[in-house]
Amino acid sequence: MRRCRSYRFLLSPTVRQRAALDGLLGLECELYNAALEERRGAWRWEHRSVSYVDQCRTLTSLRAVRPEVLACGVVVCRGTLRRLDWAFGGFYRRCGAGQRPGYPRFRPRSRWDSLQWEDRSGWRLDETGRRLHLLEIGAITARLHRPLRGTPKAITVRREGRRWWVTVRCVDVPAEPLHPTGRRVGIDVGVTVLVATSDGTLVTNERFAQRAAGRLACAQRALATKPRGSNRRRRAAERVATAHRHVRNCRTDRAHQLSRRLVDDHDLIVHEQLPVANLVRRPHPRPDRAGGFEPNGAAAKSGLNRCLYDAGWGQLLAMISYKAESAGRHPTGGWCQAASSMGWFQAVCSS
Repeated sequence: MRRCRSYRFLLSPTVRQRAALDGLLGLECELYNAALEERRGAWRWEHRSVSYVDQCRTLTSLRAVRPEVLACGVVVCRGTLRRLDWAFGGFYRRCGAGQRPGYPRFRPRSRWDSLQWEDRSGWRLDETGRRLHLLEIGAITARLHRPLRGTPKAITVRREGRRWWVTVRCVDVPAEPLHPTGRRVGIDVGVTVLVATSDGTLVTNERFAQRAAGRLACAQRALATKPRGSNRRRRAAERVATAHRHVRNCRTDRAHQLSRRLVDDHDLIVHEQLPVANLVRRPHPRPDRAGGFEPNGAAAKSGLNRCLYDAGWGQLLAMISYKAESAGRHPTGGWCQAASSMGWFQAVCSS
């Protein structure tokens, strides 16, 4: 089986490199919106579908009209067109499944914050010198805190606030099997107690979002008083985004540590197959005979949904799955659907 992994590293670009990356973000956002307009216009006026390959062919003629768009290479432009193709693929998939489709929308410059290179052209990662070489951007210092495993295939450069990150996607990553421990465990996730194991271990949910709610509310109130388009509003929006990123980083760090501890200590991990998307779905409206609506508990459900999102069940189970695969362990989901007590876990893990 071909195993793929992503490695994320912090970049330290210079002032000139930051300006070049910001300018490239603006050009790629413009390309995305132009490609979306081409698809919309072709279907509206000619009832003709435009594919990803068709739009890649037009990049050759774009060089004569807008040479600055292709100054950093054609690969990053193909990555932008690929993102649009993924958006339309998700739209058609949701239409076929009967879900809310969500037609692809035009992207503002302020919300376009990533660049993609989908193959090895236009970039090179020097692990010895710890630098990321980008075409027409230069050599950017990268903090490679761990070595890459496998073959680097593609990268994504993303801006988060004032920081820049690079995500390197590698293929054919070799496994790192761990020594067997002879232990098996069943886990149950919850809101108050995040993880309860069959051997009696309880991990309390730290509720990072609830702990940061006061600071986040203060930042959001300050943002609401700033006029749109002003520098003060931009700085206030950065403070709100920083608060959200802090909560996300705390939740991700907790999931990494907990999943690593479970995978290192057990050979078999049994967990529930949780439909998280269904659990956080808002309740259906209840129309009455008078033309109005009856109470459906939406306010209480919204509070429960916040707690479920704060627990991060899906993220934790996904980390357990890929770490167990890499370590040669056996994570199993779906066995615990009929479980009603922790005694059932004891019976499964002791059999």
